[in-house]
Amino acid sequence: MPTVELRFSAQPEHVRTARLVAAAVARRAGVDEAVLDEVRLAVGEACSRAVGLHRSHDIATPVTVVLTEDEKAFSIEVGDGLLAPGNGSPVPGVAGGGGPDDPETDADTEDEMGLAVISGLVDDVEVRTGADGGVIRMTWPTNPAVVLP
Repeated sequence: MPTVELRFSAQPEHVRTARLVAAAVARRAGVDEAVLDEVRLAVGEACSRAVGLHRSHDIATPVTVVLTEDEKAFSIEVGDGLLAPGNGSPVPGVAGGGGPDDPETDADTEDEMGLAVISGLVDDVEVRTGADGGVIRMTWPTNPAVVLP
């Protein structure tokens, strides 16, 4: 069950809010302080990617961010809704990707670069697509709370 779930319209100004919420929940979940900047950057990159996909494909559904605190891990899933029913196009570059003159080619390159940045920041990353769209799941280990006598 999610600890926190955010849904926001695909506006770049909402990415900052998602980053701040993710860092606060990660801190509370026990993610190491030294890793919080990586959490912020990775969430910012994933949300910016989702916002870009929504805007370039005229998707009206909100971007979703699900933050889940488990016993030994903290995970964040950023969903883009690109493959959701009624949203038209598949993920850029997957099916029907165009040639070098296709305007989506630049978006594909930017998308791949964003995924590379996320993979460099987070050790445990999963990218998947399904009926609800594309999802980037990022997971960090947590430190159990120390109980003082």
